[in-house]
Amino acid sequence: MRVISQACAAALLWSSLGAGFAQSPAASETTIERSVRTQANRDTQIGIYLNVLPDCTSGPLPTIRLVSPPAAGKVVVKSGKAKATNYKACLALEVPAYVVFYKAPPEFVGDDTLTIEVKYQGGRTEIQKFTVKVSAPGGQQKI
Repeated sequence: MRVISQACAAALLWSSLGAGFAQSPAASETTIERSVRTQANRDTQIGIYLNVLPDCTSGPLPTIRLVSPPAAGKVVVKSGKAKATNYKACLALEVPAYVVFYKAPPEFVGDDTLTIEVKYQGGRTEIQKFTVKVSAPGGQQKI
């Protein structure tokens, strides 16, 4: 099992629309467009998906399906745990999560696209369209 660091998980919990409290039973579908920067031949986390219930425990994890694969790279989903403090009403939590990674081949430079479908219990579905901007090693600006 992979453990996501507390700071990383907290940032992803706040930024990822895939993370959140259990939704109402009404079925809905949302399309989200996301942009990610990475370097060739590097595993890059592009998403974390979990289900935190109002009592700060984990609900059933969503199902994740690759709707359209990337033309150049590979997508891998791994099981892990997300730890966070001060997330909504939860002062501290540790819940199971799915973490999605993208990796471009060593010689690839350019844009790659992929689409995943995330289905949560209760009928909520997210279609997430990713544009991955891949640069050569050493080509990214350091912040």
